[in-house]
Amino acid sequence: MNNKIKTVIVAAFAMMITTSAAQTASKGLPTDGPLTIRPLLQQTAQRLLKGKTGSIVAIKPSTGEILCLATNSPEGENINLAIAKPYAPGSTFKTAQALTLFTEGIVNRETSVECNKGITDGNIKVGCHEHRSPLKFVDAIAHSCNTWFLMTFASMINDDFMYESKDEAINTWRDYMRSMGLGGPMGIDIPGEKGGLLANASYLNRRYKEGWDGKTIWWTGMGQGDITVTPIQLCNLAASIANRGYWYVPHIHQNTAERPLKEKYLTRRQTKCSKEAYDAVVEGMKKCVDHGTAYQIKATYPICGKTGTVENPGKDHSAFIGFAPMNDPQIAIAVYVEHGGWGADMAAPMAAVMIEMYLKGQLSQKLEAKAKKIERTATN
Repeated sequence: MNNKIKTVIVAAFAMMITTSAAQTASKGLPTDGPLTIRPLLQQTAQRLLKGKTGSIVAIKPSTGEILCLATNSPEGENINLAIAKPYAPGSTFKTAQALTLFTEGIVNRETSVECNKGITDGNIKVGCHEHRSPLKFVDAIAHSCNTWFLMTFASMINDDFMYESKDEAINTWRDYMRSMGLGGPMGIDIPGEKGGLLANASYLNRRYKEGWDGKTIWWTGMGQGDITVTPIQLCNLAASIANRGYWYVPHIHQNTAERPLKEKYLTRRQTKCSKEAYDAVVEGMKKCVDHGTAYQIKATYPICGKTGTVENPGKDHSAFIGFAPMNDPQIAIAVYVEHGGWGADMAAPMAAVMIEMYLKGQLSQKLEAKAKKIERTATN
């Protein structure tokens, strides 16, 4: 073999090994400097994720500091599950939808929609769990009514009075979502972050060459279809709601004199949504925990949350976003467990354990028992 060729092959092989080692190293938390991670919270999350594939992310809303970034898979820890793997957000996304629809004036607190265990349009039927009907804005969030969100989202896209075209409507919708940090890399201080999918007019015109309207894409209204995000984006969404409309780029490195943070991590970013919209959505998320789909995690301190059960080949994914306490938010959280089933049954109790551990420094007897049960439950 020609020595030059041999040298190139050996160098390429060495590069492959180096790249592979770097990728393996990147599956865990960064090791370059003091981190914002709270060890007790991280350990609790790792305990809860045993036997599961998924992520638990926690952020301090007032600063954007990442308090917990725990992941697990059959191969072990894999940080990419939290920062780079795109998932359909399911009903957790209804919070962002509600903020957008309310701010745009498509809906208000009194907007009600009839739901009879779902909605049928031609040969398409979208189911919904049983709840009283009709529901207004706050209760539609609390009880996670699919019909309410499908119909109101479609009405925005098809509104030819407010928008000159469906293209303008969907691009307006997308601008709101991007302002909340969804659908694209936020610029976190961890290598490998990826974005997700937020449909715009150009994308939809390419995908649906025979034309599209609000009903073609109405699945997006309930966080399915042409929408994917990452768990860290979902946690940041919860943080922005906790802050009633602003967020900081999530970061895992401490701001020290030896290693000061870049200005972008210290700069407040404002969403496009109105104060009135946040007031109503926070009320809906509080009611979700008090009397709605997440009623099982109601605590002595006010938790605001939103469950998500994400339709998926095989068993559904389980998701939850939330923050606490309601009016003095110290922690925002997102839990996403692949094939975990109902959001209320898996992700929400995991979030409740995490929230109490952070706020109290220990678990009550009831939540310790719940944590042990979750730890024994495998979904892989």
